[in-house]
Amino acid sequence: MTSLVFPLMVFCLLSAMLLALLRLFLGPSLQDRVLAANVFGTQSVLLLAALGFAGGRPDFLDIALLYALLTFIGTIAVLKFFRARAESESAKR
Repeated sequence: MTSLVFPLMVFCLLSAMLLALLRLFLGPSLQDRVLAANVFGTQSVLLLAALGFAGGRPDFLDIALLYALLTFIGTIAVLKFFRARAESESAKR
């Protein structure tokens, strides 16, 4: 029974990542795309942690935490960039 749990979990995570990628490319607004990129990053962290746990490699958890920090910083940077761009466009009007 437990041998079926891990492949099922990986399948579910990969399916959710595929749906996040679809939202990233097809999202109607910028906010949808940024949120989809953040969700994809979070699911990547979960997948890395699960693979590290299943393979007995605790160093994968360090990589997952580093990737989580980079995803968070990247999301904040993108949002600040678009906020500054929107403010400069509204100042021009």
